[in-house]
Amino acid sequence: MTRRTRGSRRLRTLLLLLLTLALAGAGTGCTSGDDRPRVVVTTNILGDITQEIVGDEADVTVLMKANADPHSFGLSAVQAAELERADLVVFNGLGLEENVLRHVHAAREAGVPTFEAGKAADPLAFQAHDDGGPEEEAEQPDPHFWTDPDRVRKVVGLIADQVVEHVDGVDEKTVRANADRYDDQLADLTTWMEKSFARIPEKRRALVTNHHVFGYLADRFGFRVIGAVVPSGTTLASPSSSDLRSLTEAMRKAGVQTVFADSSQPKRLAEVLRTELGGGVRVIELYSESLTEKGKGAGTYLLMMRANTTAMTDGLTGA
Repeated sequence: MTRRTRGSRRLRTLLLLLLTLALAGAGTGCTSGDDRPRVVVTTNILGDITQEIVGDEADVTVLMKANADPHSFGLSAVQAAELERADLVVFNGLGLEENVLRHVHAAREAGVPTFEAGKAADPLAFQAHDDGGPEEEAEQPDPHFWTDPDRVRKVVGLIADQVVEHVDGVDEKTVRANADRYDDQLADLTTWMEKSFARIPEKRRALVTNHHVFGYLADRFGFRVIGAVVPSGTTLASPSSSDLRSLTEAMRKAGVQTVFADSSQPKRLAEVLRTELGGGVRVIELYSESLTEKGKGAGTYLLMMRANTTAMTDGLTGA
């Protein structure tokens, strides 16, 4: 046997050994990962809140990407399968995740525990046109409860309860401590928002948005909702010419010159309203329904609420 042949055999043996070790390691890793408890969350706002509560006690998978629209985002087959493999599914509900709710319901029917945060947050209602026609109005639950941090505080405690009850292997003391710490941060947020909004004169506390999204904030902090460009709780609706006419009349009557539009949505409708009212109307972006990537202005719920509060206060005081 030549030296070259012996070297080749040694090399093949070494490669086979390394491959065997790698496969064994990969198999061990997959088994360990599969054993980790899983919490799956639909929206990125709830995902950030849930991660704060769960910490390192379980894997938290968030289905909705940054800067997405919760009303229109959908799931891949892999993401849909994630729901049915979860130990707990946390979703907003109240009609928010319009293309995802059927997958959540399927997971529930398969025996996965689910928690509907919006329904647990003492939901408010807004007026929206129903399918019977533009003249008929039906009261519908408003899914955007997170614009009131006090309601988020209630939901945080309830999510902690769900995690402790349904997710095996988590340490209850750690989960409760995480929830308590986050509750303190939310209480500080509420106090800061109150002080910030106190700068806005009473007559200027009037909101016009691209669609109905700040009803909870208005209820909690004493704002008047003049209207929305899209008179609905979903971005999938479209305004009629009479809707725009009614809104522009209401804005003129209230002396409102500022429209707030969600940063994840095209501002075309708000720009149309500015055209209707003249160049004096300002359109200001808010992060109302989605977080951004980290470091892009609203990477967490707390950052989003502080950014929105600052933008609203500056916009309504003329700062």
